[in-house]
Amino acid sequence: MSKKNALLILADGFEDAEGIGTLDVLRRAGIDVKLAGLLNKQVTSARGVKITTDLKLSEAGEDFDAVILPGGSVGAENLSKSLDVRNLIKKMFAKGKIVAAICASPAIVLASTGVLEGKKATCYPGLEKFFPSGVNFSDEDVVVDGNLVTSRGPATALKFGLKLVELLAGKDAVGNVKDAMLI
Repeated sequence: MSKKNALLILADGFEDAEGIGTLDVLRRAGIDVKLAGLLNKQVTSARGVKITTDLKLSEAGEDFDAVILPGGSVGAENLSKSLDVRNLIKKMFAKGKIVAAICASPAIVLASTGVLEGKKATCYPGLEKFFPSGVNFSDEDVVVDGNLVTSRGPATALKFGLKLVELLAGKDAVGNVKDAMLI
């Protein structure tokens, strides 16, 4: 399997475990993950951790196998306000690329793009009220429906990351990461 790449977009207020935990799992699998700051290269997490990203979203382009959106209520709100984020999601989804979101981001960011329509998806408990009526809500930790991957929250971030590893690098890579992380 050829080496895959992903774009993980961080906005101020992103949930630490979902952004950094997912990044960690993917990079352990050898996936080339670029961290993009929504507006700047310096991003502050929900817990006040300052992260310097690889680039700004405006510099990223679209040449990725996956786009990943961590949650955190403030982070998801910030992502949802960005026309660039919404356009990228629509383009990646239409090309059959992986669109992945966790916690508040499925309900707050993806719902406004139309990609959830007719799909099975999950999100942080209680936020499913923001899903369009055509979404088949699930309370599973990680849900895959076609090229759409959604997950529930901080405690499911490793499962989310491992599912993305499976989709991008295969089951052998998942086994290797699980062994290295003592999962």
